[in-house]
Amino acid sequence: MRGRGLVSLGRDSRVRLAALVALAVVLADQATKAVVERMLVLHETIALTPFFALSYVRNTGAAFGVLAAAPVGVRLPLFLTVTVVASAAVVSYLRRTPADQRWRVAALGAVLGGAIGNLLDRVRYGEVVDFLDLHWGELHWPAFNVADAAITVGVAIVLLASVERRAAGASAG
Repeated sequence: MRGRGLVSLGRDSRVRLAALVALAVVLADQATKAVVERMLVLHETIALTPFFALSYVRNTGAAFGVLAAAPVGVRLPLFLTVTVVASAAVVSYLRRTPADQRWRVAALGAVLGGAIGNLLDRVRYGEVVDFLDLHWGELHWPAFNVADAAITVGVAIVLLASVERRAAGASAG
């Protein structure tokens, strides 16, 4: 009986699309991180425009360095657990998303791919490789990576799709 459930998941167009997007995000994330690690020295910065640079840093914390100072014995298990639980929640939401909402399905795949990309770093290094540096003069947004960008864009699309659907439902009702 379990085997049939796995087969039906493979035939589900939502799962295929989300998995394809997640795989693309993981590959792009890991490839760009590998290039940065090979080409730059830790803490090296290469200015590309007046507001964007490549800056190789390692983030031991969560988003924006939250909990970076926590002991590794607390930080790493906590981040791994949160990632696994969040990924399970994304998959659950994906399974409840109608197949005709392809943008939302792809966005959920991006979130999942981003979570996996950063999870791979945490398992391998105990921290995450960041290198995209947006700034205005001396004001810097915290450095981020392709996985972070995929999570952010994916969540934004899911939220916008939810607001749009609610607005459409309110005007129809």
